[in-house]
Amino acid sequence: MIELLLNHNLKISTAESCTGGLLASYITSFAGSSSVFDMGFVTYSNDAKNQLIGVNNDTLHSFGAVSKETALEMSKGVMDKAQSDIGVSITGIAGPDGGTKDKPVGLVYISLCSKFEHIYYQLNLDGDRTEIRHKTVEKAIEMVVNHVNKCYN
Repeated sequence: MIELLLNHNLKISTAESCTGGLLASYITSFAGSSSVFDMGFVTYSNDAKNQLIGVNNDTLHSFGAVSKETALEMSKGVMDKAQSDIGVSITGIAGPDGGTKDKPVGLVYISLCSKFEHIYYQLNLDGDRTEIRHKTVEKAIEMVVNHVNKCYN
């Protein structure tokens, strides 16, 4: 992914909740990542989502932190805050606790925002906390690669 972003001279930023910075850690584990990654936010609380990346409090109260609406606002907010080409956000319930009937453990929303599109994916993942977090990051990376290949080639 880093080489693909470098080849297209693209900057990416991240806003993460349930993955706690795992996506940003993945990105920065590669040499040359400073050319494509300037900042990432771990916005675990609603206040952090609102104060750091501008998620509307009405969205958080109406739909909850784990929702497509919040994920979409997170990706747009982080892209705007970082002035990056691509903003990626992750919000979900990694467990083992915190799930409900309507929002079970393993429910995750990933959103990607760029000048070309503003999309989200809903995942319903199985596994323990670590597996859910890693599967989420893998899907986010796949989203970025597919987006760049589709929109920048």
